[in-house]
Amino acid sequence: MEDPLHGYGGEVRRVLEELGLRVGDRVRVVRGGEVYEGILMPRYALAGKQIIVVKLDNGYNVGVKWEPGVRVERAEKPRQGARRGMLSAEVVFPPPRMAEDKPPVSIISTGGTIASRVEYETGAVRPAISSEDLVHIVPEITETARIEADILYSIFSEDMTPKHWEGIVEAVAEKFRKGARGVVVTHGTDTMGYTAAALSFAFRSLPGPVALVGSQRSSDRPSSDAAFNLRAAVLVAAQAPFAEAVVVMHGETGDTYALAHRGTKVRKMHTSRRDAFQSINAPPLARVYPDEQRIEIIDGRYREPGELEVENGFDDKVALVKMYPGITGEVIDMFVDKGYHGLVLEGTGLGHFPNSTIKAIERAVEEGLAVVMTSQCLFGRVNMNVYSTGRRLLAAGVIPGDDMLPETAYVKLSWILARTRDPGEVRRLMLTNLAGEMNPRHTLELYPRWYHG
Repeated sequence: MEDPLHGYGGEVRRVLEELGLRVGDRVRVVRGGEVYEGILMPRYALAGKQIIVVKLDNGYNVGVKWEPGVRVERAEKPRQGARRGMLSAEVVFPPPRMAEDKPPVSIISTGGTIASRVEYETGAVRPAISSEDLVHIVPEITETARIEADILYSIFSEDMTPKHWEGIVEAVAEKFRKGARGVVVTHGTDTMGYTAAALSFAFRSLPGPVALVGSQRSSDRPSSDAAFNLRAAVLVAAQAPFAEAVVVMHGETGDTYALAHRGTKVRKMHTSRRDAFQSINAPPLARVYPDEQRIEIIDGRYREPGELEVENGFDDKVALVKMYPGITGEVIDMFVDKGYHGLVLEGTGLGHFPNSTIKAIERAVEEGLAVVMTSQCLFGRVNMNVYSTGRRLLAAGVIPGDDMLPETAYVKLSWILARTRDPGEVRRLMLTNLAGEMNPRHTLELYPRWYHG
């Protein structure tokens, strides 16, 4: 930051300059009978001009209105490490000691909220923290594993593309080739399910777990879930008996346990809750208790460790199309005209699209596009033999997606089309359970609590 008093102006800036203060210094602001002590922060871009922003020792920011009588003074630095788990401009953590007898775990950072800080100029959250920073913030993970940390990307999850998936696959593979027992991938939560599915298909065999982890709240907020989730993910990478890609996130709103969800059966189901992630049409693989250093297996049908086998590559000419009332065949025609290779339809109920779109879907299949049907309902499976619309779609050449999540079917089709464009082989592979993406049996326990009381 070039300006040492970014965002400050007028009388407030003059006072701060006279005291030789700059952003990051520890200050004490006395206003009336109230005393606010902490780190001087940049002023928010939209905040009032006569406001002093201070990060208190509890991690929260406070804006103190400047007016005659307010006193500002330099305060002494806080004790080193006094606020473990929170970031500040003054607290510097010593490098954690790595226990040589612990299993080696690699952390690959791709960005997202878990690797973000609040941008105090705007109040927005941006990718900023490296994986090594995360090790310093959560030194407890070094009690579980011997940590190696690297940055691959520093992007938000909405900016992920199939090319980024390929980069993550190669980075994870390289860590295993170098001897990692497991790998943790920090990732934004919004598209984490897509990346987890991509890793599930690209790794035909793994020597250990790949744990994708994120947080709903950035690491410099006192309510952040980043530390707990990271501890749980490292525990999975270091000790879990399964060898597949999983998403490890809070299992409930408190800090009791996390859940490890199979990468092809998980979806983010809430915008902000800590326990936003849920396994769909399948149980989670395990409960993870980081405080107890314990993993409780829920579903024993998991991949065993084996030799590393990678089939990387994804076709970026695949689209996911959601059915909505009033959709027309022009939407399908657009993807055909643009040279796309595959479409995943997110239909209604048992797997339906309007009859008015069937002619366009027939054209897509005739032009060589693979077209797969999934359901917006999420829970349950498509059955296109029940109603006439479904039967017409089957006759048009649409491939039923069974109980796959729409996003999982999208990733799977992208992965398949990067290997073959033969219609018969694409159909065969889409109907084959390759990475636990299809569950042949559903029970009531697979549905959310609100479904069955």
